[in-house]
Amino acid sequence: MALTLIELEKEKFDNYVKNHPTKSHFLQSASWGEFARAKKNVTPYYMALVDEEQNIKGASLLLLKKLPLGFSYLYSPRGFVIDFQKKELVQQMTKLIKIFAKKKKAIFVRIDPDIIIKSYNYQEEEQQLSYNVEEIFKTLKDLGFKHKGFTKNFETMQPRYSFRIDLNQELKDIEDHFSKTTKQRIQKALKLNTEVSIGTKEDIDEFYHLMNLTENRKDFVSYQKDYYETLYEIFNQNPNSHATLFLGKVNFHKTIQSLTQNLENLNSEIQNMPTENLSKSAKGKLKELTKQKENVEKDIEKYQEYQKQYGDTITLSAHMIIEYGDKAWVLYAGNHNILSETYVNYNTYYEHIKYAKEKGIQIYDQFGTIGDLRKDNPVLGLHEFKKKFGGDYVEFIGEFDFIIHPFFYFIFQKLIPLYHKKIKARMKKKRKESV
Repeated sequence: MALTLIELEKEKFDNYVKNHPTKSHFLQSASWGEFARAKKNVTPYYMALVDEEQNIKGASLLLLKKLPLGFSYLYSPRGFVIDFQKKELVQQMTKLIKIFAKKKKAIFVRIDPDIIIKSYNYQEEEQQLSYNVEEIFKTLKDLGFKHKGFTKNFETMQPRYSFRIDLNQELKDIEDHFSKTTKQRIQKALKLNTEVSIGTKEDIDEFYHLMNLTENRKDFVSYQKDYYETLYEIFNQNPNSHATLFLGKVNFHKTIQSLTQNLENLNSEIQNMPTENLSKSAKGKLKELTKQKENVEKDIEKYQEYQKQYGDTITLSAHMIIEYGDKAWVLYAGNHNILSETYVNYNTYYEHIKYAKEKGIQIYDQFGTIGDLRKDNPVLGLHEFKKKFGGDYVEFIGEFDFIIHPFFYFIFQKLIPLYHKKIKARMKKKRKESV
């Protein structure tokens, strides 16, 4: 079967990618291509493998990054969009993209396919995959792809580990898989009358503020406000994709009302207890109720002080969710430094899980965790937090480079880490100055 590689119109490309049964991914969408053009200084190419009747057999968003001396490299994020079990298709795609890459003076082509190589359920039981990972790995190696290694942290362009929740389950089953502490914290957030709402473009300021606070607290560097604004705009201009802001808030007036009602109930319970000849258990109960009363009174006083400082409402969590095809990804999450005991962050996650399920999304991806689970790993807390929501812990196959110019590839590999280190230091300094 004679196949050719052609460039598609964005709409036709998107219709194929979003409906692909196994490899649909927002990082292969036209929205991501246009966002990358606007904010990442790359040129997107929407390529498709077609037969003689122009039927699409595979596709790939290719992002071209220019390098000195007229060279470039091509990156297919979470690509190719193809059935990797069909060796001939993968071979044809590789062969034709190599020809395309040579025309663009590309030093190499990088892919990091959305291929899971290990998956563990919420009980940490390994799950059987429906395909042969070793065969796919061998196919890519035989075609000349160089594997970049089984990294354990965030060394690669996309995370090599994640948690995914199957939203085809009943909501009760999804909730049952939450950890005990997660259930308790969501309940506490609900008892305090915390609120979660969907924001608009005007709320990007608030979102950016919380991202800044999170970045400084966790000591990592992200992006300027216009990065998030552009992402939100582009993904909401395309009918095939969607970006949603979820805002988790504390309404101090409602929270104080709830605590005041709780205090009244405690006072009533204490007053109804006998005052004389108390048994040992009754004395214990009275002591516990008195302690609860004192804690609630302290909480009321605390929230009243916050109300004076911040007004009736404060946003404590802001999450950006990306929807594409049958999946949703928690792309960014920012949280305030205060009132963590309200567990608004947990309630916000809970609400967008329910939101995604109600919209018919099938896979909810928390977009990134680690494989290095040593206790001294500084990002272990991120892993443990995401794990509490009971998703499948998945490991992806990793990055592969198809090297076209070995000498320049060697130079690139040596210089690019130094460049990234310099850029990160500059961004960190700029962010501290802005904060």
